[in-house]
Amino acid sequence: MKTLVVGGAGYIGSVVVRLLLAEGHAVTILDDLSTGHSDSVPDGVELVVGDISTAGDVLRGNGFDAVLHFAAKSLVGESVVRPSLYWHTNVIGSRALLDAITEHEVPRLVFSSTAATYGEPDVVPITEDTPTRPTNTYGATKLAVDMMISNECAATPLAAVSLRYFNVAGAAWGAGERHTTETHLIPIALDAADGRRDKLDIYGDDWPTPDGTAVRDYVHVADLARAHVLALTAADPGEHLICNLGNGNGFSVREVVSCVEDVTGLPLPVAAAPRRAGDPARLVASADRAKARLGWEPEHDLRRMVADAWEFTRSR
Repeated sequence: MKTLVVGGAGYIGSVVVRLLLAEGHAVTILDDLSTGHSDSVPDGVELVVGDISTAGDVLRGNGFDAVLHFAAKSLVGESVVRPSLYWHTNVIGSRALLDAITEHEVPRLVFSSTAATYGEPDVVPITEDTPTRPTNTYGATKLAVDMMISNECAATPLAAVSLRYFNVAGAAWGAGERHTTETHLIPIALDAADGRRDKLDIYGDDWPTPDGTAVRDYVHVADLARAHVLALTAADPGEHLICNLGNGNGFSVREVVSCVEDVTGLPLPVAAAPRRAGDPARLVASADRAKARLGWEPEHDLRRMVADAWEFTRSR
């Protein structure tokens, strides 16, 4: 397929681009480089530097078969104190993209959604039928885009898939996490083990979990990328398919710490910190729908995620 990858110079987008190329798809990237990196773009791939609102200029007359949409502001804490930025970028920007997709009759869309749409669920594992009750602006804006896509599919022949990620980790095919502001546990833990941070703060050690630390579901970015390629042909015209992407197994913060120490061979200094407001004790995905509809199964375990992230960090 001829694909436009919006946000394709970022962490997940750049990994997906590499797999799309390996699978024989043609790729054009639209990215404003606010959080992405031009040197993440593989040789031979056209990079159009621009805001998501300019997607219509790229789609016009070019006969694209699909759009993969990764462009978003994604820092939860920032979303709470700067909500207008998140509503403007994530929702208004996505509305402009959907309008361009409809105008230029692009038949397929794959959207990067998030488990943050569920908020603090009462029951785990979390299925796609779990009530959506986001607890921050980031999750609310992603849910709003999911709702817009559902409306668009009901009114047009658009075939769309929203993939709700849980905790993405690892690196693949020379691409990995390079965030200016890092909020993810595994890269922060690797930095602390390697001396680039003085310690890792553990937010709460008295949760109702086996070791007292919060439990989260992790999925390797290479597995995530494969789900996006499978999603290109998963939905029927007029259908909006929503699938969770997770490993289906939860790992506590202390289990991640132990894995980081094992992979790196380095001690990881940690410190107990108060619980953060809004943090649930346990978030674990049910990926049964992705398995049934996409034919997708995660293949990489926690150790592989940590090892690949560590290799990428050391390579830089």
